[in-house]
Amino acid sequence: METQNKNQLATGSTSEEKSQGRWYVIHTQNGYEAKVKEALEQRIKSLGVEDKIFEVVIPIREVVVVRKGKKSKAKERVFPGYVLVRMILDDDSWLVVRTTEGVTGFVGAGLKPTPISEKEVEAIMKFVQQEQPKFKAKFSVGEAVKITEGPFADFLGTIEKIDEEKGKVRVLVSIFDRETPVELDFLQVAKL
Repeated sequence: METQNKNQLATGSTSEEKSQGRWYVIHTQNGYEAKVKEALEQRIKSLGVEDKIFEVVIPIREVVVVRKGKKSKAKERVFPGYVLVRMILDDDSWLVVRTTEGVTGFVGAGLKPTPISEKEVEAIMKFVQQEQPKFKAKFSVGEAVKITEGPFADFLGTIEKIDEEKGKVRVLVSIFDRETPVELDFLQVAKL
């Protein structure tokens, strides 16, 4: 009977009640964020606390990576090892989250979980939903590279600048004993 009442509360919760929830950050084992999200969502339903824990989010953005000379889209965790949870914090909801497999704790001052501000949540969500995919650079400034395509193929150079937005690098190439900057796509250079 008690479980039935909890379920009635969960399905009968209003948008007004949901707006009362605050965002908290939980720490997980790195690489287990998706498993923690799935386990937590399952526990929320089975324990009937949908009226206290409303949303579980792993901030992920889409990036373009270059692997073996080919561009591909990949998903990247913005904060590896962390998951956002929108909830009304009380003893029951804290216990459900805290005892979920893979959760190592809440982020906060001392023993008390500290909610993050709506402004921070909005900034995170805006960052995650940026339209243009980002390139994931595997290069660093000052690194020696070999040009693999184009008119400077087989030349060696040093990376002067990286533009992850456009997926371009500026490489200093020695031509006629002078350092000449050449702008190339990530696909046109390889690490030595």
